[in-house]
Amino acid sequence: MPKTSARLLSLLSMLQARRDWPGALLAERLDISPRTVRRDVDRLRELGYPIVAFKGPEGGYRLDAGTELPPLLFDDEQAVALAVALQIATTTGAGIEEAAARALTTVRQVMPSRLRRRIDMLQITAVGRSATTRPESQVDSGVLMALGAAVHAREVLRFDYASPPGAGDDDPAMAAPRRVQPHHLVTWGGRWYLVAWDLDREDWRTFRADRITPRVPTGPRFTPRELPGGDVAAFVAGRFRGSDGSGGSGEWPCRGEVILGLPAAEVSRYSRDGVVEELGPDRCRLVLGSWSWAGLAADIGRFDADIEVVGPAELRDAFGQLARRYANAATGPLGEKSQYV
Repeated sequence: MPKTSARLLSLLSMLQARRDWPGALLAERLDISPRTVRRDVDRLRELGYPIVAFKGPEGGYRLDAGTELPPLLFDDEQAVALAVALQIATTTGAGIEEAAARALTTVRQVMPSRLRRRIDMLQITAVGRSATTRPESQVDSGVLMALGAAVHAREVLRFDYASPPGAGDDDPAMAAPRRVQPHHLVTWGGRWYLVAWDLDREDWRTFRADRITPRVPTGPRFTPRELPGGDVAAFVAGRFRGSDGSGGSGEWPCRGEVILGLPAAEVSRYSRDGVVEELGPDRCRLVLGSWSWAGLAADIGRFDADIEVVGPAELRDAFGQLARRYANAATGPLGEKSQYV
């Protein structure tokens, strides 16, 4: 029989691994008697672990939620995963950076030396937005908790929605309080968004969480509507790409086809969700989408290669429009030619 301390740790690890454990199965796994299991459970209770017993044909034990967080037990893989997750927590924009750093220090301090060495060798640099834009995208963790609670409870949410920087406060549509049925809390591009049905506008809306100031109390409960397309990821992607998301496809509103004088392997590295087809050693076909024709032409123009537009005509016109803009930009402020022309 293992020593009591080692046996208690094994028992605690098993109770954390699954919800319900029949007493007989615990005794068998630990190679002890059911009576010893009962005694060990009592010892863990004295240490603050809220273990409850359940009755039935296979009566057993369950590690329940308590009023305080007792010491936890992680295996090696869980400990490493937790440390890595805490290192990248600063990219979430959820306002938990300081708390994550303190939690990482706590976890690392109690790790065995073999795990500390693994963590120290895996130093992750979290690259966020620039210093000028990052404070704008930060959201208070209390706001996230309030939004998440409203989504979970299916309660109508009232909040003030701030105008974007530079929009001014004279726009009543931006300054007016909102009443919504919250459906999903999502992240996109390092920011948090609330997907909700706007009761006053009778349409789906996507709100930036860092501009939301919730009002209390929340409103009545509601029966959730079906999100267009049924897939929140496709819906949000579609909204940011300029479509209404009703089809759930998330397709770009503008999509064009060109032939580039570059190898397909080189283009595919930078084409995001574009489709690249090899036409030869230094020639490929690219099908790409964007939120506007001018934006699509600019995206394609960043490839340092000759471009042949296959279609549609809107893309060809956008290249002509950009060509005129670039030609004007290449001249001086008084119309004089630049030294680079």
